[in-house]
Amino acid sequence: MKLTIFGSGYVGLVSGACLAEMGNHVVCVDVDAGKIDRLNAGEVPIHEPGLDELIASNRAKGRLKFTTDAKAGVDHGLFQFIAVGTPPDEDGSADLRYVLAVAETIGQHMDSYKVVVTKSTVPVGTADKVRDCLAATLATRAAQEGSGPEFDVVSNPEFLKEGAAIADFMKPDRIVVGTDNPRTTELLRALYEPFTRNHDRLIVMDIRSAELTKYAANAMLATKISFMNELANLAECMGADIEKVRVGIGSDPRIGYHFIYPGAGYGGSCFPKDVQALERSAREYGFEALILTAVEERNRRQKHVLVEKIHAHFGQQLAGKTFALWGLAFKPHTDDMRAAPSRVLLEALWAAGARVRAYDAVAMDECRRLYPDEARLTLCTTAEAAVQGADALVIITEWKEFRSPDFDALKAALSTPVVFDGRNLYDPALMRRQGFTYYAIGRGERVVASGKENTL
Repeated sequence: MKLTIFGSGYVGLVSGACLAEMGNHVVCVDVDAGKIDRLNAGEVPIHEPGLDELIASNRAKGRLKFTTDAKAGVDHGLFQFIAVGTPPDEDGSADLRYVLAVAETIGQHMDSYKVVVTKSTVPVGTADKVRDCLAATLATRAAQEGSGPEFDVVSNPEFLKEGAAIADFMKPDRIVVGTDNPRTTELLRALYEPFTRNHDRLIVMDIRSAELTKYAANAMLATKISFMNELANLAECMGADIEKVRVGIGSDPRIGYHFIYPGAGYGGSCFPKDVQALERSAREYGFEALILTAVEERNRRQKHVLVEKIHAHFGQQLAGKTFALWGLAFKPHTDDMRAAPSRVLLEALWAAGARVRAYDAVAMDECRRLYPDEARLTLCTTAEAAVQGADALVIITEWKEFRSPDFDALKAALSTPVVFDGRNLYDPALMRRQGFTYYAIGRGERVVASGKENTL
């Protein structure tokens, strides 16, 4: 099949490469000429395991192409996927200007029937706006050229985890299709048949339900994380060990172990933006989404927990101190630092006059791009180099290489054997036996004497 994807960001590139891998002919369109030039030169602008090889293979076979020519893209594909960004607006709602700009572009150039597919994460009702935009653009053309072609609009949200996106696309646990036309159901079923051959995972529903499903999924996962972080903070006040609590509740199949690991808060391009956007959408309908508001607030506060622990140990005056930071990305297997807890920590330490020696497996260039002129930041080539002479180690991303360090070497490298673990990687009893002062999330040394929280 022939299909076009507008947007060569994370979703567009992963979707395009995976669809091309199944024999489809894919054209990715983007307005960013520099990005298209890099892709055509074989340089992939995002980090996702396996994506470079998948793109290179399908480019070599002629099944995946990149262009800035919107008309060529519209002419090419029966399917027109919209996979552009929906960044948060000033009030937290999703900004649809790029989605609607693509819809207008498609309407300006289409000369035959098209299936316009919203792949971007968009609020409920966006498909209606896309349909209205297409209809208005075609009506304007029809006034000059005569009757225009037919089209259908479909919602087909993505469910990709950064760091495992290719596996998620190739072996999906579900493919959600929102449509109001049986014709488009069959077309999408045919497109995705190679991905569902062993088990039919296609879930067809109305368009508005499909749009809400994406937000609901991310909001549910974010809620589990925030609730577990709240329990961790409570456990610390009560003298309980949240890791033991986690095992105890996770063994209940109604709860399970997924997304109940406490930590320093969630980040990335999806959860923060989508929870906020859904809560703002609820307001537009006159509905007060109390749980979503609480999830967002708990996560905001959770990103300050490590800062509070550091101040509780060292005092408010951190000037002249150096902290080693293991991890910068919001999660392993990605270089994404959007809304990452590390950024809150970095900026708080700098504001207090401290210096940071940081290491991350893949996010070093992204950190350098975000903080190009920060003199109090030293980016180190190894985790071992980062801790040399530091007053304490702070862990904020759970890369596997941090799970089993040489504790004797770590203790010798640090000026003081203090570890602030934002991902609960180590056993507190083991750390005490090794001679460390160890602060974790909901376990380890306690720094909160009461249930009161810093609400910065």
